Amino acid sequence: MRRLGSVQQKISCVFLTEVKNEPSTKREYQKFRVLATETLNPKVLESDIQSAVPTEKLDGTCCYVSAYKGKPYLWARLDKKPNKQTEKRFKTFQHSTKGSEAFVWNVKEDFRSVPESWIFAHGVTQCNGYPQPDENGHIPGWVPVENDNKQYCWHSSVVNYEIGAALVLRPHTEHQELLEITTVPLHELLEQTLELIGTNINANPYGLGSKKQPIHLLVSHGVLEIQSAPAVNYQQLLGWFQGCEEGKVEGIVWHCSDGTLIKLHRHHLGLRWPVEDPFLNSRPVLVNVDVTQYECDFIPKSLFTTFSEFNGRQFDHLKDICFE
Repeated sequence: MRRLGSVQQKISCVFLTEVKNEPSTKREYQKFRVLATETLNPKVLESDIQSAVPTEKLDGTCCYVSAYKGKPYLWARLDKKPNKQTEKRFKTFQHSTKGSEAFVWNVKEDFRSVPESWIFAHGVTQCNGYPQPDENGHIPGWVPVENDNKQYCWHSSVVNYEIGAALVLRPHTEHQELLEITTVPLHELLEQTLELIGTNINANPYGLGSKKQPIHLLVSHGVLEIQSAPAVNYQQLLGWFQGCEEGKVEGIVWHCSDGTLIKLHRHHLGLRWPVEDPFLNSRPVLVNVDVTQYECDFIPKSLFTTFSEFNGRQFDHLKDICFE
């Protein structure tokens, strides 16, 4: 079994957190809230967060590009999770333990089955050659997105393996305030993680497309840099999220020079998400998709052909793109 997709060192909150015994505003099934205190997590100072690059955290689903069947492929995130019996036992343990003991896993028997093509992510702890679950009881991993798998039809809509390209949303190379929807060769995205956003992903906070004509796009992690990020201070960050147009985002991910990723979610500050008119929708977007350059028989009404019909057209907002 090989490893794929780096699980970088991640710090889930820039501040130390505390647990409140009240229902989560982020996850309906969660009976507690994790809120940030005003104390910086000492680990973020070790990673030199002051010199890190702040980027917008997008609300989508994580993807990865790596080789499969001898060519670049899109991979979807699929964590290996405990079966029902083990999950019940694990939750009982979590509520009863005082932290002086560790939960004992049987990796061969305690987890739900996954496709044969599933592989665990690089960086996952191993014991005797077997991947070990994280603190949530999950083993992070990936499955290749194949065109005949209906479970990942929205992933499939943004890639074309015949031409070896993906539909990507990114800042325009010459005008950073302008967004661009374009095709990017998959080999240029190798070993990158990306976020899939769109109509049928996480209740579509960005208002993309419609039920009749869904729109989905890939966005490379770290590509949407925040230009006016405040100092890493609780009150300044709170004020930025509440009062700044650029602060209408799900969160911030700081990319540190040592590879560490440090996150801050609006929910950590007790703020709601989604918000009306998120920042991603405030920027103009140019469509730069031309399928005539490829010798390929595209599926009628695919996203590639539909966007190609709008090639060269600029929209004031992402949500203004309508194919109907």
